[in-house]
Amino acid sequence: MAKPEKTNVMRLLEQSGVEYKSYCYIDYPSTKGTEIAAYLKQDPAQVFKTLVTRGKSGGYYVFVIPVGEELELRKAAQAAGEKSIEMIPQKELLPLTGYIHGGCSPIGMKKMFPTFIEETAMLYDTIIFSAGKIGYQVEVDPEALSIMVPFTYADLVN
Repeated sequence: MAKPEKTNVMRLLEQSGVEYKSYCYIDYPSTKGTEIAAYLKQDPAQVFKTLVTRGKSGGYYVFVIPVGEELELRKAAQAAGEKSIEMIPQKELLPLTGYIHGGCSPIGMKKMFPTFIEETAMLYDTIIFSAGKIGYQVEVDPEALSIMVPFTYADLVN
C-alpha cells in the first residue's frame, strides 16, 4: 500500500486531539466501499460511507451508513423530522460540501449539516470512513468523532 499523505480530515482530527488510524488505498482502482473494505481487510459492517441528502423543507442532512447498505429514505426522513428525503445530485456535492463523490467525509464539510450515523456503529469501538479524499480512510472512535461532528444515532438501513 502507498504511504498516506495527510488529508484535511486528518489535520482536523489532530487539531481536535482525536486519535485516529489512517488507511491509504490510492493504488487500488475502485471507489466501491465493499471492495475497499475487502482490500483493507476490514469488516464492511465497520466501514461507513457518507451520504448527503435534501429534505422536502430544503434542508440538507448527512447520513453515515455501512458501505454494504443502502440508505432507507423513509427512515432517514423520520430521523431528520422531514416529510421526505432525497439524495442530492452528484454535481451538487462538491459545491455544497467541498468533497467529491467517493471522498466525502462527515468531518470538514464547508458547512455543518445535521448528521446521523447508523446505530450499528455503536457495536464497534471504532468505525472507518473517508478521510476526505479518494484513496484515504480514517478509523475513529464514534464517541470521539462526536467532539467534532455533533450527530445522532438512528436506524437508517433495512
